[in-house]
Amino acid sequence: MSTLSTLDWAIVALYFIVIAVIVWRASRKQETSADYFLAGRNIGWFAVGASLFASNIGSEHIVGLAGNGATSGMAMAHWELHAWLMVMLGWVFVPFYYRSGVFTMPEFLEKRFNATARWILSIVSLVAYVFTKVSVTVYAGGMVFGVILPDTFGSPENAFWVGALTTVALTGLYTVIGGFRAVVYTDAMQALTLLIGSAFITWIGLSKLGGWSELQAVAATNAESFSLWRPNTDADFPWLGVLIASPIIGIWYWCTDQYIVQRTLAAKNLQQARRGAIFGGFLKVWPVFIFLLPGLIGYALFQKGLIDLPMKEGADGSQVVDGDGVFATMVTSLLPPGLRGLVVGGLLAALMSSLSSLFNSCASLFTIDIYEKIRPNSSERKLVNVGRIATGIVVVLGVLWIPIMPMISGGGLYVYLQSVQGYLAPPITAVFLLGLFFTRINGRGAVAGLSIGFLLGMLKLTIQGLVGAGMLQGSAFLVAIGEYNFLFATGWLFAISAIVVVVFSLTSPAPSAASLENLTYHTLSKDSKKETKDGKGAIDYIGSAVVLGLVAVIYLYFSFWLN
Repeated sequence: MSTLSTLDWAIVALYFIVIAVIVWRASRKQETSADYFLAGRNIGWFAVGASLFASNIGSEHIVGLAGNGATSGMAMAHWELHAWLMVMLGWVFVPFYYRSGVFTMPEFLEKRFNATARWILSIVSLVAYVFTKVSVTVYAGGMVFGVILPDTFGSPENAFWVGALTTVALTGLYTVIGGFRAVVYTDAMQALTLLIGSAFITWIGLSKLGGWSELQAVAATNAESFSLWRPNTDADFPWLGVLIASPIIGIWYWCTDQYIVQRTLAAKNLQQARRGAIFGGFLKVWPVFIFLLPGLIGYALFQKGLIDLPMKEGADGSQVVDGDGVFATMVTSLLPPGLRGLVVGGLLAALMSSLSSLFNSCASLFTIDIYEKIRPNSSERKLVNVGRIATGIVVVLGVLWIPIMPMISGGGLYVYLQSVQGYLAPPITAVFLLGLFFTRINGRGAVAGLSIGFLLGMLKLTIQGLVGAGMLQGSAFLVAIGEYNFLFATGWLFAISAIVVVVFSLTSPAPSAASLENLTYHTLSKDSKKETKDGKGAIDYIGSAVVLGLVAVIYLYFSFWLN
């Protein structure tokens, strides 16, 4: 395994210089809260799409996807083929968000339902960001530093903390200074860095292995574990559970989550927002090949004795591949000097991109959905300053939570992340879908669905954690709940949440027609319909068809690639 050369460090340093220039320029252009949180609503489709892609593909994705590729094959590809949901974001959800003029998703819920729904979603989102997304992302980044720079700071453990804390501090600094404009434009550069660096890993790894046919041959020796569709008896990824849970989690993440939707709200106009979402969907198609497949390639190289992978103790006490260290190991083992620095820059880009987005989204949620409701007469300067303070608080909380991560991510970082999201997403997805398509859904139903769904999800997560720690072995019932597959649990949580929303809505007065104008599909004004129609062009339809076609082709190919 090689370490970074002088050339590698020079490339990494150049990357940070470019970031500093972008932040400096962005900081000179923000004067209002709209500038700080939504970049003045003046971003074009290319930057919107690139930012959507880069913010989704963080260090936890690169590390976690490659790790799952090495240990579980193509099972997690379903989540990486959510490009079709980005098309849905652009065509179905964005028109409502953009026309409403909101800064945040909780703010939209208040317009559609009531202030209580806004508060609940704000609090749930902040808790989720700080204790899952921020900490998981930093943890993954620290693991990368521990592998790439094992001896630079005395030990891999020291490299973990020095790298993680330094990157968090720098990311927090440039987000606080530059606001959302810096986030979006650095995202655009980082997306390109990620694509180039990871593509080199895939290409060089395949060349060393002997080509695509050799990869298929190695994977075919354990076809059931490495196929796209697992048997319904599979403990981790039963095909029916995947079909049920993946869209529920995906709609929440891509179509209703502040972390993602904020990028489309920063667009110049509705047309640019839609095209940015479609372009982001096009970019989203490729992670299967440049992030997931490298893990499979690493596993195949390991099986042929061409690379050494990090190992860990499995549940039965035997030594198994430590999937979360696979990608970084491939970087240091396969790439020559120069390219190694480029990919390290890409990993830093991924970490900083995700963190910067999280910091700004949390600041937006706290400032606009909580602080401004308490202090409605605050000046624009005050709102921006509060946003900066909130960002700093999020940085501190995320860092303080890092030591807890090794105790709860032993089952694989990406699977852990999806399971947590599977317990958070169902009530939010249910409320947004029902709220947009059915005028009879009211604030009472939304509040009940969000509250009960969230509490049930957290109850399942708590029981699962306690069972995993061996603390509830005396209760067969609780053990069964804790061990129940998270994919099926996601489906049940969605069904229960939807039923609660409908029942509570039907047993209370319907919202007035005036309060629903332009907030549901059945209450659009003539002007809104005309604006939406006029903003659609041939390029929107062609781009959407290309994205959907690519998703279909990839699904078809990998459904039969080991047969």
